[in-house]
Parts: sequence; C-alpha cells; structure tokens
Amino acid sequence: MLLLALLLIGGGGLMAYRASEKPAQPNMAIGIGLVIVGFIVARGLMTVSPGEAKVIQFLGRYTGTVRHQGLRWANPFATKRTVSIRIRSTEIPVLKVNDADGNPIEVAAVVIWQVADTARALFEVDNFIAFVAAQTETAVRHIAGSYPYDSHGKGLALRDNADEITRRMSEEIAQRVQAAGVYIVESRLTHLAFAPEIAQSMLQRQQANAVVAARYRIVEGAVGMVQLALAKLTEQRIVDLDPQTKAAMVSNLLVVLCGDRGTQPVIQAGTATP
Repeated sequence: MLLLALLLIGGGGLMAYRASEKPAQPNMAIGIGLVIVGFIVARGLMTVSPGEAKVIQFLGRYTGTVRHQGLRWANPFATKRTVSIRIRSTEIPVLKVNDADGNPIEVAAVVIWQVADTARALFEVDNFIAFVAAQTETAVRHIAGSYPYDSHGKGLALRDNADEITRRMSEEIAQRVQAAGVYIVESRLTHLAFAPEIAQSMLQRQQANAVVAARYRIVEGAVGMVQLALAKLTEQRIVDLDPQTKAAMVSNLLVVLCGDRGTQPVIQAGTATP
C-alpha cells in the first residue's frame, strides 16, 4: 500500500511536470488527480506499536480494532485512536474504613489490569482509567467493610484469610469494571492495620486473647494429664485412693501443671507410731 501511494504520487507529479512543459490539459488533470489520490492513500497508512491497538471509527461508527503490529492501512477518511493494551497497575492509597465489627481500620490495595475490549473502553465510559480507579476504590471499601479484621474463630477475616479475601475482591472489581472492557489480572491488599486511635487498645485485646487461648490449652492438657495419672494408678493398683485423697491429688496436680511459675515440691514424711 505504501508502494502504491508512492507510485501514485510520483507518477502524478511526473505527468503534471511534463504537461507543464508541453501544455496538455488532460495530462495535467490526470497528473494532479494521481497526486491527490496518492496523498489520500498515504493518509490511510498507520503504525501499530507493540502493546497498542488502533480503534477505527468512520463517520461516528465503530468499524473495528487493529491489533497486529507494524505498518497497516485503513480507510483514509476514518478516525484512528490509539489505545494501550499493556498491563497496568492502579494503586489505591491508604483508606480509613470501618470493618464488619465497626472498628476503624486502614487498608490499601493494588490492582493489576488490562484493556481487553478496546471499543467498550473508549465508548462505554468517559475515561476508562479514572473509571477503573474509582470502581477499584469502591470495591476495596466494600470488601473491607464486609468482613471483620479478626475472625475470633468465626468465619472469614481480613487478617486471617488474606488469600480468600483478595480472591473475592478481584471478583468484585472485575464485575464493577466489566462495562469498560477491562480484565483484572490480580489484586492484593498492600496495607492492613487498625486506625491509630484504636491501635493500642486493639493490641492489648489481641494480647489478652492470646493469653486466654494459651491458658485454655494449658488447662485442657493438664486435665488430660490428671485423668491419665489417675487411670494409671487405678489400673496398676499402685495405691488405693479414697475420694478425699483423690480430690487433693487432683488439686495439687492442677496447681503444678497450670501454674505460670515453678512450684516447690513438699515431701510429706510419714509419722512414727509410739
């Protein structure tokens, strides 16, 4: 096509030049016409770079998208708009929202996306880049407000189930930006923390929960060990324990096993009979 345009321009110019030396109206008109046609044909040439696409619009109507790289030709009277189809990232700065429990938290995210449908990206929304940013922020706020920061053993939580939360966030963002012809590659939470005004109290609560959980495990293990000791003593008939002695033994074992400090053993010596 480029060669044809050059031939038309060159041939028309040559004919017009010769006609000007030896006046000949038909040859002059043909030469000028070929030059004009050559420029019109050359106007349809376009270069498609890697990672870009050309959206063709003729008389206000979308006619197609050229994605193949290199020198291409399209209708010279059509409008050609360049759209980047490279993978992009949108970073959502730190947002302060309330989680499902009403606690103020800070959350930030990054979304990796790519234009999949160039026609919808240009014609369905006013500015697809701003549209993706706005819908991503809305989705992050909605996800952060739909789940608690900590699960407390009940369902999903932002901190404890990061992979599942990000998967659901990606799905919601994909639904929201579908109108713009955008494909979501990946999304991730880059920052998650309690708001500064409650961070200290939440840290104390987490520490208290950890202490309670540890104590629960200790007591559970101590009870099992006491049961095992009593069962072994009874099974092997090492000593006969009456209910009062058994209760005292259980109490002593629980004190030893559940205490947070080392215990001092007390050896009880038998009393001599006169």
